[in-house]
Amino acid sequence: MEVINAIGRRKAAVARVYISQGKGNITVNKKDYKEFFPVDQLQYIVKQPMELLKVSENYDIKANLAGGGIKGQAEALRLAITRALIKINEEDKPVLRESGFVTRDSRVVERKKPGQKKARKKFQFSKR
Repeated sequence: MEVINAIGRRKAAVARVYISQGKGNITVNKKDYKEFFPVDQLQYIVKQPMELLKVSENYDIKANLAGGGIKGQAEALRLAITRALIKINEEDKPVLRESGFVTRDSRVVERKKPGQKKARKKFQFSKR
């Protein structure tokens, strides 16, 4: 099997993933994923699509992550892994879609507008 690549995005985070046949190693920015994501919840998010399909021991994953925060990066990585697994086996798509891993979460921070305190919050109005 050749190397399969895919991209996942979430908020400002971008994950580029390269999947090859292997023993289940996940490397993120040249570190082990458990070192990169020290929180158990984020490790769980990253492993979700592979655990669902029961293929976590079959593939090695190398990922490059950039931008955003740690949670956004974990979710971007999950989407990238999902897309790569679909490229490997198209029949897995309905199972992954049912769990909500195929849909890209497009919510991003709204920009700050000029003349306002934040995106929606205004400066306090004073009549006098």
